[in-house]
Amino acid sequence: MHLGRHGGTNLTVELVLLGAFERARKQVARCFRLRDSKPSSRCSQPATCLLRYVQVDAFECHLDEDMNEDAIMSRPRRALTSWRMPCTLRPCPSVAKSPLALMLPPMATPNPIPEAHDESPSSDAKPVDLIATLARMKDAQRKGGTPTYEKRIERLDKLLKGLLVHKDDFVRAISEDFGNRSKHETLVAEVFTTIQAIKHCRAHMHEWMEVEPRPVSWLFAPARAEVISQPLGVIGIIAPWNYPMQLALAPLAAALAAGNRAMIKPSELTPKTGEMLAKLAKEFFADDELVVVTGGADVGAAFSALPFDHLLFTGSTRVGKIVMRAAAENLVPVTLELGGKSPTIIGEDFPIDVAATRVMYGKCFNAGQTCIAPDYVMVPRAQVERFIEECKAAVAKMLPTLKSNPDYTSIVNAQHYKRLAGYIEEAKKSDAKVIEVNPAKEELPAEDHKLAPTLVIDPPKELALMNEEIFGPILPVIPYDKLDDAIAYVNDHPRPLALYFFGYDDDDVANVVDHTISGGVSINETLMHFAQEDLPFGGVGPSGIGHYHAREGFDAFSKKKPVFYQARVNGAGLLRPPYGKTIDLALRFLVGK
Repeated sequence: MHLGRHGGTNLTVELVLLGAFERARKQVARCFRLRDSKPSSRCSQPATCLLRYVQVDAFECHLDEDMNEDAIMSRPRRALTSWRMPCTLRPCPSVAKSPLALMLPPMATPNPIPEAHDESPSSDAKPVDLIATLARMKDAQRKGGTPTYEKRIERLDKLLKGLLVHKDDFVRAISEDFGNRSKHETLVAEVFTTIQAIKHCRAHMHEWMEVEPRPVSWLFAPARAEVISQPLGVIGIIAPWNYPMQLALAPLAAALAAGNRAMIKPSELTPKTGEMLAKLAKEFFADDELVVVTGGADVGAAFSALPFDHLLFTGSTRVGKIVMRAAAENLVPVTLELGGKSPTIIGEDFPIDVAATRVMYGKCFNAGQTCIAPDYVMVPRAQVERFIEECKAAVAKMLPTLKSNPDYTSIVNAQHYKRLAGYIEEAKKSDAKVIEVNPAKEELPAEDHKLAPTLVIDPPKELALMNEEIFGPILPVIPYDKLDDAIAYVNDHPRPLALYFFGYDDDDVANVVDHTISGGVSINETLMHFAQEDLPFGGVGPSGIGHYHAREGFDAFSKKKPVFYQARVNGAGLLRPPYGKTIDLALRFLVGK
């Protein structure tokens, strides 16, 4: 594929690194300009092909034949900058599989990058429409003022009603997007959890909205002080593909409870679900209360560059960095719900059969396509073989067949299936022992995107599956000798979104909880801390920034405004000039000689 060339026509290319989305949009309206007027047959404009922003590190710039070879620039790595030169752009070999590609706008070229989002619908909103929509919603928020408790209840009720009315539609849409998604997994992990989130906000919102009195030092008495929770305005929500409904509507519930309006950008990888979200918004909300913006990666990039009052993104760590750079251009505060490699440690005193069942449940749920799925498991060395056998038994009981079993979810698309299959192939070529857990020994055609649960025993640390978030039904099993060794291994790696420990010894539990840092923890279970509505959810460091769920979700979308009320009679006059003996005496008392 050649970017930057239209039918042999040389281009003058100006590339602007991500991190300046808004500035690039405003200042560089013509990044690709044809040297002559002959356009590409697929170019949507007669003489100009727009590229608002691009991650330059993802491309190599190859000189056109008439350029001096000394001017070659290959994979430039530099801070925010721009340059001009006639060249032909080609993607680096790794870009097609990189999450960065999900943020790149589609090019008007004869051969676009074969990415998963190429199959998604074309954009139905242009950046200028997004800006106008956001401006209209901000204006409505200003004119409407802080919504009353009753207004917020009304909006939450509309959201709940819309979800219940379209519950079955969402189940069908999500399954179509995945190829096959277990109906029960969707009802449990998306519908039920979202209903619980809405009801929790409804039940506790009055308490969360209450003004919080704060003590005032005796020096300022009889003044008083308080903290008021005030809605921020318009919240942007970027939802991922793995739980495309729940991870759009659950944060929306918190945003509405806090008195905000919202714009949602669903993933382009789940277009049917995106259409259902847009339908719900149009049916139950005014267009200045809630807007769902569907479209491809160009719309996603423009969306992340908008000057929201707060932006919540759920997705990979790598793309999270890109979103955060875009938000920084407008100093938009962010909540980033990311991922990482969530470890599981099995203690020596815990029944290995019970641990295996619970770990494999967490790994097989949604075929492992869960941000808090157990990414790898650490097992006492003496119990590894028993653990393997119990994992086989657990899968056979839960999923006796895989191929036509509606309870076993497909991998979302061919790209992710190929990525996971590549992990397994690489592991087979290493010293690791690879065990496919396929109870009925079925042939699973690649075109069905169903991947059997796979155990990889003691994998070398250089394997891709030991360095990348797996996000699929592959489970590395790592033997350990002492619990402190397992804790040290966890701490030697980036801080995860979740951590799981199985053990009954209180000292061991305290040791793991106190000496590791992670977004959240479940003891003797997997996944379940996410479903606790009164617990905050969020990562730490590379696994995320900020929280939502519970009171923390309300607070994330609120401005905690401190207010000081001066009393009619007060001593503040003593602090004003002209200064004299009275203030000297007071200062001597307050700070000493």
